[in-house]
Amino acid sequence: MPGIKTAISLEENLFNQVNQLANELHVSRSKLFTLAVKDYLKKQEGKKILAQLNAAYGDSPSKEENVISKAMKKKQRKIAEQESW
Repeated sequence: MPGIKTAISLEENLFNQVNQLANELHVSRSKLFTLAVKDYLKKQEGKKILAQLNAAYGDSPSKEENVISKAMKKKQRKIAEQESW
């Protein structure tokens, strides 16, 4: 896929660090920026998914759910006590 050229402004210190890392990795600056942006986007997507999971599972059980849970534990305890271990 053909790339799209863009221009960005960087602080000189950051530009020097990018050049040094690109040289160490034997890749162009463009490739390094592409890798960095892809990694950043993947991390942001992970954060979104985590936030959605936290929202879905972060609520406390309702009173009814607590009652059911306690009843289930009581039944399971009785069943376990009847087993010959």
